Amino acid sequence: MWAGGGRAAERVAAATPGARERYVDLLRAVAILIVVVGHWLAVTLTVRDGRLIGGHVLAAAPWTHWLTWVVQVMALFFVVGGYANAASWDAHRDRGGRYTAWLLHRAGRLLRPTTAFVAVGVAAAAAARLAGADPGLVATAAWLAPIALWFLAVYLAVIVAAPALLGLHRRHGLAVIAAATVAVVLVDVLRLGYGVPLVGLLNWALVWGVLHQLGYAWRDGTLTRRPLPAVLGGGGLAVLVALVTVGPYPVSMVGVPGATLQNSGPPSLALLALSFAQTGVALLLRRPLTGWLQRPRVWLVVVAVNRVAMRLYLWHMVPVVIAALALYTTGLLPRAPAGSAAWFALRPLWVAGLAALLALIVALVARFERPPGATPPIAGRGSAALAVAGCAAVCTGIAAFSLGGGFQGGGPAGLPLTGLSAYVGGLVLLRLAGGGFSGGRSHAGSRGAGDEEAGWSAAST
Repeated sequence: MWAGGGRAAERVAAATPGARERYVDLLRAVAILIVVVGHWLAVTLTVRDGRLIGGHVLAAAPWTHWLTWVVQVMALFFVVGGYANAASWDAHRDRGGRYTAWLLHRAGRLLRPTTAFVAVGVAAAAAARLAGADPGLVATAAWLAPIALWFLAVYLAVIVAAPALLGLHRRHGLAVIAAATVAVVLVDVLRLGYGVPLVGLLNWALVWGVLHQLGYAWRDGTLTRRPLPAVLGGGGLAVLVALVTVGPYPVSMVGVPGATLQNSGPPSLALLALSFAQTGVALLLRRPLTGWLQRPRVWLVVVAVNRVAMRLYLWHMVPVVIAALALYTTGLLPRAPAGSAAWFALRPLWVAGLAALLALIVALVARFERPPGATPPIAGRGSAALAVAGCAAVCTGIAAFSLGGGFQGGGPAGLPLTGLSAYVGGLVLLRLAGGGFSGGRSHAGSRGAGDEEAGWSAAST
């Protein structure tokens, strides 16, 4: 795997422009690794009456709830995404490009590898069911593998709105973030204080949208002016502590099975406070770590992780399914009560085994991820309305996978017809909108500095 991918990473690292904001790439790389390892450590597996039962360490060991303040790093993806999307859109507009072409290009960078993942997952679940595998086991695997897909639906929706929201930021600056934060407060008051649960759905857009706006403020220099990073970090932490001690919010920033109140679904004011704190701390560390990133070996590692970040995110739960079947159902891995000292002692071995499996999978699926060049074509050949509708349909399909039974449903052979129909329908609309989600190839010499912020990593969309 390293022979080909490593040489490519070395070439990219050596060609990195001096003006590139390398710290954006470091945050993305660190965040994806935390997500991967965090999910691996969170899963608990037991065999009961010959059947594999999945669980969550947060339910087995309540003291771990505090650790979620460190491992819940989805905020960093949206902040970095705001930075990268602003850079890409500005460069595209500077060349006279149109919205449709840009949207198809950005969406394509997400949907090409995602479509391969969905196709393999649905086919594997259907084949296992037709082969007579234990239905409960198939259901667990079909739910576990795509557990992180929700992020892609929300993020694709943010991409659709990115140019408009960037224009809003440039007209009103931090006032947009302040207004959206107030809206999050009002939503939680209605949801928690007055028992209006459906209004909480708005926070999926508001909370993650606020963080994407922070990325715009970082790129134009607003957010890095003193003392804003310190205020954001210290203020966010102080508000968070108050919300989970005096306020009604739980400590865990990740969903806890069986808990009546969650901070992540829908995102809560407490999760937004944590996100502000993390963003502030990240920006405070920017100056010293930027110098460290000038070291060739350090930068090469960051580049290498970013080049496979999308694959890591999509496929990182598949090794859990494979290892569970190979190690737990056969008894090869010693069984210990979830959350016990013995269970934690086995985690290094568990993580090492999953990492080896994931490295193999990343190499095998590389052929499905052939990203176009960094620069989208100047003009889209089709309709912006169709492109937006296609993205909306794809988001609906991904949401159905995430909220339903994953890659298993009630259709023939257990096919998840609702999610699959919406997803495939969205791809068809994107194809009709102008070139599908291929996004076009870059042309020699056409690359702008903004595209370099996101050019060689599909995860930077």
